Amino acid sequence: MSLKIGDIVPNFTAKDNHGEIFESKNVLGRKPLVIYFYPKDNTPGCTTEACSFRDQYEDFKDLGAEVIGISSDSVKSHNKFANKLNLPFILLSDQDKRLRQLFGVKNNLFGLLPGRVTYVIDRNGVVIYIFDSINAAKHIPKALEIIKELVL
Repeated sequence: MSLKIGDIVPNFTAKDNHGEIFESKNVLGRKPLVIYFYPKDNTPGCTTEACSFRDQYEDFKDLGAEVIGISSDSVKSHNKFANKLNLPFILLSDQDKRLRQLFGVKNNLFGLLPGRVTYVIDRNGVVIYIFDSINAAKHIPKALEIIKELVL
C-alpha cells in the first residue's frame, strides 16, 4: 500500500521513544499531523531535521498540529536521540518497516538509504501533502506552510 494525497490514514500502532504503545487513533482525525519518516538517528541530516522540527515545534503546536518522527531505529536509540537533542515530539520505532510499507516510503540512493518523506494530514485524517526529498532542511518550512494554510 502507498498512501496518496486524498487518502485517509489507517489506524496503526508502534512503540514510542519511551517504550509505550502509540495508537494513532488517539490523534488521527482529531488534529492536524505532520508525520515525517527519516533514515537514522544520530546522522547529520536526520539530526538537522529533528532539531529543525524541535526549534519550530511551538509554531506547529500553536496551529494545533502534532509532529511525529518515524525511523526503523530501536526504542532505545530513539530515547537516546530524543534526550540528547531535547526533542519535544514523539518518535516511533518502525524496526519491522511496517509503517514505511503502510505509508509507501521508498528507499533513496539506489535503494541503499531509507527514504525521507513528510506527510501532512488534516484534522480529518486525510493526507493533504506529501514531501519527498533527501534534503532534510526543506521539510520543516514546507510542512509549516501547509499547516498554516490548513488552519488560516
